[in-house]
Amino acid sequence: MRHGKKFNHLKRKAGHRKALLRNMSIALIQHKRINTTLAKAKALRIYLEPLVTKTKSNTTHSRRVVFSYLQDKEAIKELFDEIGPNVASRPGGYLRIIKTGFRKSDGAEMAMIEFVDYNDVYSPNDDSSQGGGRRRRRRKKSSGAENTAAEATTATETAVEETNDEAATDSAQDEADAPEQKEEDKKDGE
Repeated sequence: MRHGKKFNHLKRKAGHRKALLRNMSIALIQHKRINTTLAKAKALRIYLEPLVTKTKSNTTHSRRVVFSYLQDKEAIKELFDEIGPNVASRPGGYLRIIKTGFRKSDGAEMAMIEFVDYNDVYSPNDDSSQGGGRRRRRRKKSSGAENTAAEATTATETAVEETNDEAATDSAQDEADAPEQKEEDKKDGE
């Protein structure tokens, strides 16, 4: 029975579960992002976040404590030298779990777990993420004459750009053919 035991056993015995979380932690430290099942990702977050908190104080004792969990010198070095200084100002929540759908073979719910500070695509302080006001369900209606004029202008600009591109391509082709033409003229003159 699981009375009072709050962590997920992941249907494994203690040794297997410990090895699984250790290996996944090392992989996440090395690659900064891994894909796994949702249950394993949640268990990994609970396992790894306290270890990342210990990297804020780069002492021999904290290194030894983290080494007792991970048993990998390279991962410890990267965790304390690279990840620790990046997360020093963050008061927790170092990992993010993003659901990615269901696995095709067995239907397991999959997720991507990553370090928050190492995602260069998504950043919560990005200007594009903040809207320009209220969100509306429908497009703003405008008169038909304005739409027709805008479409005509766009079509004209597109045609002009295509003509310019074709002219540039033709001139580049002529320049490429010019040395070959000169060599042929020299041969004819001899």
